[in-house]
Amino acid sequence: MIDTNRVTGAVREIGGRVQGAVGDLTGSRDNAVEGRVREAAGRAENLYGQAKDSVRHVADEAYDVAEEAFDRGRRTLREGHERSVEWPHTSLVVAGLIGFGLGLLVRGRS
Repeated sequence: MIDTNRVTGAVREIGGRVQGAVGDLTGSRDNAVEGRVREAAGRAENLYGQAKDSVRHVADEAYDVAEEAFDRGRRTLREGHERSVEWPHTSLVVAGLIGFGLGLLVRGRS
């Protein structure tokens, strides 16, 4: 989706360019200068809109990556749970080893 600043900036830029050209053709220095100022302002607004579009695109990409990582974590957790149900003795041994290791750490500090 294109940002509205890009559209209005492009319109102002073209309008300013036309006004500047008409000012040059008619010899109206004020119109020429005002047209150049409008053209520059339009170009700046267009660039601002492009920057907003870029930021929006990066945010969307980051959201997609985070969502994919979350789904991957959910699948891994589900697989781990299924394996722990299939092999309950292994889960008990791992839990016991973790508890034993924590006990050694706590006892060693006292």
